[in-house]
Amino acid sequence: MATARKAPRMVAIWAVVVVVVAADLFGAAVARSASARHAVGKKQREFDYFALALQWPGTICASTRHCCAINGCCRSEPLQTFTIHGLWPDYDDGTWPACCRHTSFDMDKILPLKPTLEKYWPSLYCSSSSTCFSGKGPFWAHEKHGTCSSPVVKDELEYFTTALDLYFKYNVTEMLASGGIHVSNGKQYALTDVIDAIKCAFGASPQIVCKKGSVEELRLCFDKDLKPLDCLTTTATNENVSKKKYCPRYITLPTYDPIVHANSTREIITVESEVYGYLYTS
Repeated sequence: MATARKAPRMVAIWAVVVVVVAADLFGAAVARSASARHAVGKKQREFDYFALALQWPGTICASTRHCCAINGCCRSEPLQTFTIHGLWPDYDDGTWPACCRHTSFDMDKILPLKPTLEKYWPSLYCSSSSTCFSGKGPFWAHEKHGTCSSPVVKDELEYFTTALDLYFKYNVTEMLASGGIHVSNGKQYALTDVIDAIKCAFGASPQIVCKKGSVEELRLCFDKDLKPLDCLTTTATNENVSKKKYCPRYITLPTYDPIVHANSTREIITVESEVYGYLYTS
């Protein structure tokens, strides 16, 4: 999932540019999974900060060739907002904890959230997600990082409501639009303008992941009080990401034409804003 990141904080403006790195999302997911397998059964220290990872469907779904019912890219209406990839507890040294407690994913505990998760936290792939302790499950079960979110988050329901609350409170799609950066089909935007739009609305620097010049993922970072925090890179990240993978000076937020799956055209329930009143707030 996420690439490793964070280095000693720098005041210079170059720090803003350095945080915007590109990485292959699949490779990053493999790294996270490998880390989780390595961590199983080992005592892990408390995390240092959270990263809310958001995916841009236009970039990911454009490469979809085969559809299935669970893939959000295969809906009749294309996704035109950032969707959630995960809320990840990370360490300041660029590593991360995973599978901290021997617990199984229980969908029943988050059933009240299911319509909201389907709409804003869909899988953009068809393969079954691996879970802690060699299990398989839905995309949300892959959030093995939730078991490492204590003491800020104590159970499954609180983990998912916390992630959703941050997602709605800090709406990246709206942040960009307020800065004049809109969903487009190939229009290029200056990378510095994208960063400035987020910094102006969020109050901290994001981390942006690109694929062939298009935004693939955007991450917002938070301290353990869930207050905005600059996302910074690590030396390890710079060593593992080739130069051609970095976001260029001008980037795009592309749209896509969905390949509709026969069983994926069901209407996704629209959840009114009043429902979010019970979500945990920072």
